[in-house]
Amino acid sequence: MAVETTPGVSQGTPEEPRAGRSSTAGQADVPHVARDRGLGLWLVITGLVAAAATFLLLYERIQLWQDSSHSTACDISPWVSCGQVMESWQASTFGFPNIFIGVVGFPLIIAIGVGLLGRLLLPRWYWVGLQAGVLFALGFCVWLWSQAVYVIGALCPYCMIVWAAVIPMAAAVTARNIICGVIPAGEGLRRAARDWWWVAALLLYLAAAASIIVEFPQILTF
Repeated sequence: MAVETTPGVSQGTPEEPRAGRSSTAGQADVPHVARDRGLGLWLVITGLVAAAATFLLLYERIQLWQDSSHSTACDISPWVSCGQVMESWQASTFGFPNIFIGVVGFPLIIAIGVGLLGRLLLPRWYWVGLQAGVLFALGFCVWLWSQAVYVIGALCPYCMIVWAAVIPMAAAVTARNIICGVIPAGEGLRRAARDWWWVAALLLYLAAAASIIVEFPQILTF
């Protein structure tokens, strides 16, 4: 049974032009983010940023466990406070600190990115699993953002760094999987993923920034 794919791109790993070999027209249409090495670099960068913020959160969480009166490094004001957010029930949504999800997940993302940079060929099921993982991370971050802004009423700077890294991470992986046929899509959606995938990330950034400015107008004079 024939499967329709974008010219020059496979469902597993899109072929990149080798040294000394001219690229085909189809390969020239494939954006950098849809090429394994390009996406690998993207995952390493966003994974490192998210992991760094996560481990800083873990450090602060340990300090609070040891001393309930500990003031975290980002306890700047009543509305910018990691400690206030970490004391909420939303910080342990699944019965354990959300930090542990990042402690495990982001190093895995970095490892996948390093593997792609080393031209590791991943099977289709692995891409499906990666897609599910980044969509879960994105959905969870959006929910945590809404809880922090509209329910808890306080912002956690380290959490915001994680959100800022997860958004382009999820956008890039999703665009790659649409372009490469892992996610079934028509030519129109594949073209949109090729040309406008970054717009989705930008719109999420703008939505988050707008909600923060509306709910915390004092941030403009801080």
